[in-house]
This record gives sequence, C-alpha cells and structure tokens, in this order.
Amino acid sequence: MQDNKRFLGHMAALTTTLIWGFTFVFIVTLLRSFSPIEILFFRIGIATLVLFIIYPRRMGQTSLKQELYFMGAGISGCTLFFLMQDFALVHTAAANVGVIIAVSPVFVGLLSWCFLKTGFPKWSFFLGAILALCGIALIRFAGQRLELHPLGDFLTILAAFSWAVYSVLLKKIETFGHHSIQVIRKTFLYGLIFLIPVILLSDFRLGLERFAEPQNLASLLYLSFGSSAGAFVLWNFSLKQLGPMKTSVYVYLIPLVAVTASILFLQETITWIFVCGIILVLGGLILSNRKVKG
Repeated sequence: MQDNKRFLGHMAALTTTLIWGFTFVFIVTLLRSFSPIEILFFRIGIATLVLFIIYPRRMGQTSLKQELYFMGAGISGCTLFFLMQDFALVHTAAANVGVIIAVSPVFVGLLSWCFLKTGFPKWSFFLGAILALCGIALIRFAGQRLELHPLGDFLTILAAFSWAVYSVLLKKIETFGHHSIQVIRKTFLYGLIFLIPVILLSDFRLGLERFAEPQNLASLLYLSFGSSAGAFVLWNFSLKQLGPMKTSVYVYLIPLVAVTASILFLQETITWIFVCGIILVLGGLILSNRKVKG
C-alpha cells in the first residue's frame, strides 16, 4: 500500500513538472499586455475561486501557530515566488530563469536539514544537483551566448529560495491534517492578501478588455486552472508521499519539458547537445533520489 502511494507521489510530481514546463511560455505571452503583478492577481484569484467551487467545505478550527504557517506558505510560495519569477522574466532571459530556478532543490535540502531534522543531504543529492544543472545549462543555452543580467538573475535566485521555504512549510502544514485543496486554497488566499500592498503601490488595473484577445485568455486560463490550481494540489500530494527533498528534484525536469515542447510544437531541431543535456538531467534526477531521506 505504501509503495503504491509513493508511486502515485512520483506520478503526481512528474505530472506537475509537465504542466509547469509550459508555464514560462504563457507568462511571456501575457507580459506583452499585463504587468507581473496583474498576471499574479488574475491567476491566483481565479485559481482560488476554482478551488472553492471544487471543494467548498470550510477548514476546521486552526490555532494561531497554524495560521502563521499558512501565512508563511502564502507569502513565500505564492506572493514572493511568483512576483520574483515574473519580474525576473522582465529583466533577464527566459533561459537564465529556467536554469537558475532549478537550484531550488538544493535550498530545499539545506532547509529540510535545518528545520525538519531530516539529516544532512547525502553526497548523491548534491552530485545529482550538479549533473542536473549542467544538463539544464546545456539544454537552455545550446547555440546561444550566455549573458548575465544581475537584477533578473538575482531575482530568480530569490524566487528559488522562496519556493524552497514554501516546500518546507508545506511539509509542516501536512501534519495539521487538513484536506490538500483546503491547504492550497488558504495558501492562495494569504498570497492574495499579501499582494494587496504591492497592488496599491503599483499601476495595477483590471483592464478586462485585454482578455478579448484569445491568446491572453488562453494563457491566463492555463496559468489559473493548470499551473496554479491543479499543479499545486498535485505538488502538495507529492510532498505528502515523498517529502520535500525527493519531490523538489523533479524541478530539474521543468526546463527539459519546456525545450522538448519547443521541439514538438515549434519544429526546433534536436541536437547532440540537447541529447547530452537530457542524459545529464535524468542522471542527476536519479542520483538525487538515491537513498535520500525525505
């Protein structure tokens, strides 16, 4: 029974990476008409509404300590992560974001050791991370010149760290015994609350006429239904079954999925560099999962 749950946990994490692999494309599309803050408000607002419709049951009584954990998860995994990632895409190349964001499993491993008492990550975890990052770099920068953009690249590092904080907090929230949808729903609500000051200080506008453009509408629906509501619930399930360290290494597959999608749908060619990158990423994923405590 336990093996079946762990298998489903791996499948949930894999499905999530497939969904998130297309996210950058849709964000870049929306950035032509929306600011990062507007994108975040619409995608999380719609996702929260969807989760309320799917599972309207109210969460039971929570303590102040539990609420603080939910607040931390909301600001780290929702407000800060998405804002920094979206702003990073404005200030640096998408390839840079795709590579740098993949350091988050390393942050997850270190934070899990510090706060979840999982034990210091094995050597295989770090070696797997190095292999996977090298493979991601090959995939993302094949045929391109590496260009550093300090502000955007730094924001991406902060986004990766924020995601690691969220993963560790969610593992702690799991012990409270609430339904996964209720957990993600409350996390999103806190994310929206912490977004309000940013909205008030920005040039945010509803501008609903922008959704008359099919490309904008399709992109927002994907980000709301798939990348936010659906993927977060799946990721939470995977965290429960596998733990934050084993789940987080699936982040390595996201750039691979993104580039593979470009080959399939944009007729980009497969090169030997791309194949080498795939081998390194998969090798890193397998090695990072080897005898790693969750």
